[in-house]
Amino acid sequence: MKLAVIGTGYVGLVTGTCFAEVGHTVICVDCDARKVEMLQKGGIPIYEPGLEELVQKNVAAGRLGFTTSTRDGVENADVVFIAVPTPPQPDGSVDLSFMEGVARDIAAVMTSYKIVVDKSTVPVKTGEKVAETIRRYCKAKVEFDVVSNPEFLREGSAVSDFLKPDRVVIGVRTQRPVAAMKELYAPFNAPVVVTDINSAELIKHAANSFLALKISYINAISVICEASGANVQEVASGIGMDARIGRQFFDASLGFGGSCFPKDLSAFVKIAEQLGYDFGLLKEVQRINALQMDRFFKKILETVWVLKDKKIGVLGLAFKQNTDDVRMSPAIDLCHRLLKEGALLRVHDPKAMDKARTVLPPSGVTYIDDMNEVAEGCDALVVATEWNQFKSLDLDRVRKAMTHPILFDGRNLFDPREMEQLGFIYKSIGR
Repeated sequence: MKLAVIGTGYVGLVTGTCFAEVGHTVICVDCDARKVEMLQKGGIPIYEPGLEELVQKNVAAGRLGFTTSTRDGVENADVVFIAVPTPPQPDGSVDLSFMEGVARDIAAVMTSYKIVVDKSTVPVKTGEKVAETIRRYCKAKVEFDVVSNPEFLREGSAVSDFLKPDRVVIGVRTQRPVAAMKELYAPFNAPVVVTDINSAELIKHAANSFLALKISYINAISVICEASGANVQEVASGIGMDARIGRQFFDASLGFGGSCFPKDLSAFVKIAEQLGYDFGLLKEVQRINALQMDRFFKKILETVWVLKDKKIGVLGLAFKQNTDDVRMSPAIDLCHRLLKEGALLRVHDPKAMDKARTVLPPSGVTYIDDMNEVAEGCDALVVATEWNQFKSLDLDRVRKAMTHPILFDGRNLFDPREMEQLGFIYKSIGR
C-alpha cells in the first residue's frame, strides 16, 4: 500500500520506516527542512536502536522517502498517518494545535478518498474533531474516513515493538476502512482489536496510566521496604511471579519520566475532569512519583551534607536506557537540583549528552566521554539512568578516583553487599 506519515518524531519516523520495512511504499512529511534533508541523506535526528540502519536500507530500496510537502505526501497515498506532537499545556490538558493544523493541511490537498489515521496520542473525541476539521476545510468535498490507531512504542525498543506488536488497535466510525487497515498490518501477524474511535483513544491513555501506576506502586513499596529492612527487588520478584500481575514495570527507581507517562497521566486526569470524574487514583500516582525524587535527593543531602562546591558525578542523562531523549528526564531533574545547591557536576551518558547540553546550564557541568572517568575527584557518584553498560563500571578504579567513595544508585544496578565489601558508602532504593 501507499502511505504518508506526517511528522518524523519518535512515533512518525519509526512508523514510516517499519511500514516500509514490510513492503509498503512510504513518504514521510515534516515541516522542518533541515530534518528532511538529514533523513534524505540517511541520517536520523534521534537515537533509537536499529532505526538508522532501517532508514538507510529502505531509502536505498526506494520504499521510504521524505519531503516537506504535504501535497506530495497525501496525493498518492491510500492511508495518511498523523504523527505530530501533542504537548502538554500548563493545566495538564493537551495542546492539539498541531493536530488541527495538519488536519487542515490534509483537507486542503485531498482530492480523492483517503483513510486518515490518528497515530499521535490524543484525548478521547479528538477523532471527531479531526473529521469535522477535514470536512470543513476540504474544498473537493471527497469522502474520507478518520481512524484511531494508537501507538504502543517504548523508546529504546520502538522498532521491535512496532515489528512485533502485542496488539493493533483500530478505532473506526464505519466499517469501510477496516479491511484496508487489517491488510496494512497483516505482515506483523498481531491480534487486531477493532473498536469505536472513542474507545481506541481511551485505550492508549488507560494503558499508559496503568503502567505508570505500577511504577508508582512499587516505588511506594520501596519506601516501606527501607523502613522495614526488606528488599524491594525480592518483593517485586515475589509479586511479579503472579501471572495476573507480572514483573514488568516493577523496578523501584527515581521515578518515571520521558515524554509519554507524565504527559499522558496529566492528560487523562484532565480528560476525566472534563467528563465529570475526579481521577484521584492517578493524582496519587503523580504525587508518589514526585516524592520519589524528593526522597532520593534527601538521601544525597543527608549523606554529603553541604553540596556547594562539591564535585558530584552523574551517570545517565536520558530518561531511560537506549534513548537520547532527555524530555522530563529524572536524571536531568536531579542535575538541576544538584546545581541549585551549588554542586559541580561531571556527567556521562552513552547517547544523550548532546541533547543534555540544550537543557542544562553551560556552567557547572563537565561532560565526560568515558564512564570510568566520571568519578575522578568526585565527592559522590550517582547512577541516574539504567544503562546496561553502567553495570560493567570499573568499581575499583572508581573508588580509588573519588575523594570519598560514596555511590547513590537510583536504579539499583549494584548489589549492596558487594558494594560495601568494595569499600563504598552505598545508598540505593528500597534495599
